Amino acid sequence: MRAIRVASAALLGLSALTLGAPAAVAYGGGEGEGGHGTGESTHLSLGVMPEEVAPGGHVTLTVRGCEETARVTSGVFDTVTVPKGQKSASATVDWDARPGATYTVNLRCGHETDQAELTVIERAQGGGGHTNPHEMPPGNPEHGVRAGFGGSIGGFDLKEIGLGTALVTGSVGVAWYRARRRAAAGTAA
Repeated sequence: MRAIRVASAALLGLSALTLGAPAAVAYGGGEGEGGHGTGESTHLSLGVMPEEVAPGGHVTLTVRGCEETARVTSGVFDTVTVPKGQKSASATVDWDARPGATYTVNLRCGHETDQAELTVIERAQGGGGHTNPHEMPPGNPEHGVRAGFGGSIGGFDLKEIGLGTALVTGSVGVAWYRARRRAAAGTAA
């Protein structure tokens, strides 16, 4: 009887380690975020996406390796503060930015600094660009966004469903068997 308990505890521990390993790898970052490939969290870096934007466009500023409040400045948008604990913020490029100009984007985190570049491109005329920030973009506003299947259906996998069903059925079967065995042992005494 003791061997069954020890085997059950060992199997439970092994299962916990096996199921916890993917989460630990995902949390650790593996190859680093955003394609930098360093994997070091102490290296300060600034990412600007997209690197080319039209006047009035939005950019996402991503800060890596900063454990404090960071400040991002540039001559093409207002100063942006990235609060401690967050990794990104967004900025709107000034409407009077010169197309064709490349601006330096500066990051300051404590005593460390980093730089990136942002190029302002000409706004496309006709289909894609509008010069008034309050003007609606072209298209049909009556239809929603095509966003995919969502979290409950995306990643639908028959193998995982079958394995889950087998585990639940096995657990119910074991519980039923033990309850019947105890009931039989209780009436025999």
